[in-house]
Amino acid sequence: MIDDLFAGMDLYDDRREAPAEGALVLHGYGRTEAPAFLAAVGQIAEEAPFRHIVTPAGYRMSVAVTSCGPLGWATDAQGYRYSPIEPESGRPWPPMPKEFSDLARRAAAEAGFSGFAPDTCLINRYAVGSRISLHQDKHEATYDAPIVSLSLGLPAIFLFGGFERSAPTTRIILGHGDVMVWGGPSRLRYHAVQPIKPGWHPDTGEFRISLTFRKAGRPRREGVSGA
Repeated sequence: MIDDLFAGMDLYDDRREAPAEGALVLHGYGRTEAPAFLAAVGQIAEEAPFRHIVTPAGYRMSVAVTSCGPLGWATDAQGYRYSPIEPESGRPWPPMPKEFSDLARRAAAEAGFSGFAPDTCLINRYAVGSRISLHQDKHEATYDAPIVSLSLGLPAIFLFGGFERSAPTTRIILGHGDVMVWGGPSRLRYHAVQPIKPGWHPDTGEFRISLTFRKAGRPRREGVSGA
């Protein structure tokens, strides 16, 4: 069963909330497009399968990842990085579907960031219990572009913090089809995903899928990633 926090909540509304300057949650924004997005994720995963990456410190991440677009998420002994090559196959990452970049661009514009042109989409698959700890996204070549993240499937509690790891966090419930955008003065805020609670979603089963769009450009070798 889903945690009592979600009981009685309508996760399919169209509310908007602004947890900080430069950040906007668009509830239900990607709901109607979700079936097409999930079908595309399945096709991408056939070409570049989900895998649990091992961090440079030797920790196996609980979240399974893949990517699409000109650049994708990778790691090696020297650290995390964006790469044009999928490390397991040695081939380029699958192309980013046009519907992905279109949604990311529209959502960014809704939050006041016009002209967003993502060159990478990190796809995270969360099983029950999977989580991502507090981190900043600071490995991109520039911080001028926002981050756009679409949630699909099981709900998650997203923690949106400040500019120090120890700063207080705001708890945001992200449900199926919700899109969160953060950039500008909020671009380098710490954020995390708490462990996914047991549940079942008719489109994703016992999983949450997130698609996170960024403008990576010339990558830096630091940070962890995801929403």
